[in-house]
Amino acid sequence: MSLIPAPAPARTLTAVSVDGSTLHVEVYGPEGAPAVVLAHGWTCSTAFWAAQVRELSADHRVVVYDQRGHGRTPAVDRSGYSTRALADDLEAVLAATLAPGERAVLAGHSMGGMTLMAAAGRPALRDHAAAVLLCSTGASRLVAESLVVPMRPGRVRTRLTRLILGARAPLGPVTPVSKAILKYATMGPGSAPDRVTVCARIVHACPRAVRVAWSHVLAELDLEAGVRELRVPTAVIAGTADRLTPPVHARALAAALPLCVGLDELAGIGHMTPVEAPEVVTARIRELAATYVSGERDRTTEQTEEAV
Repeated sequence: MSLIPAPAPARTLTAVSVDGSTLHVEVYGPEGAPAVVLAHGWTCSTAFWAAQVRELSADHRVVVYDQRGHGRTPAVDRSGYSTRALADDLEAVLAATLAPGERAVLAGHSMGGMTLMAAAGRPALRDHAAAVLLCSTGASRLVAESLVVPMRPGRVRTRLTRLILGARAPLGPVTPVSKAILKYATMGPGSAPDRVTVCARIVHACPRAVRVAWSHVLAELDLEAGVRELRVPTAVIAGTADRLTPPVHARALAAALPLCVGLDELAGIGHMTPVEAPEVVTARIRELAATYVSGERDRTTEQTEEAV
């Protein structure tokens, strides 16, 4: 993977969520092209999707946005962090970037995938989601199933994991030590140094208060009902070396989804799949768009021409 940054966006805009919170949104690629909307995970930003934006924007309209408190989206007070807020924000982004009834591939990594699950039963998802990709994510029991602490499952491991993920200590500057820690916790053992550096810079840029606030939401996560409401073709990707959301989550999602169209377990890859395995993630998004967005557009065009 070349670590060339994403190109300049075709336009930027601000979406306004139901509680008045504003969201930084970027749109890439040609107008009228099949649409893709990408939602990043905890402690990340639009920069996390650079590889996907760069490759897909040549022939897709790609929408990326910063989750509240991340990147260029302002933080909110403590009560403003919740799975409901994730769903509200996604609805605002879809309303600001897609035409009424326009359908797109919606892809989410980690907390971004949880965003899609949280919004699954909402009209905006029914109106706009042609297909979904869930990368390195889970619906519940995130702390209990985490493998960040190398101990047997149980109360002690769960308690220690909760303390680590919710730690209030500042991450500080990116150093060789901090990169080693981040690699252990979030990436596969064979991850290239430049990819580790990219992820470290993104994660360390997340404000401490925002990181901690979202950690409390994730620790109590239960979106099992949302998985069952995700009634569109949905693909799942997981890394076999993912310590944060190990493959047990992906397998549970694949089993519970009403219309799962594939589970890919990537050998040796950790939690940061869009950065660690960008070609695989991009290809899956492109395949979903070709099957469920472009195909639908072609059928609509044919029906219109027949009617004329």
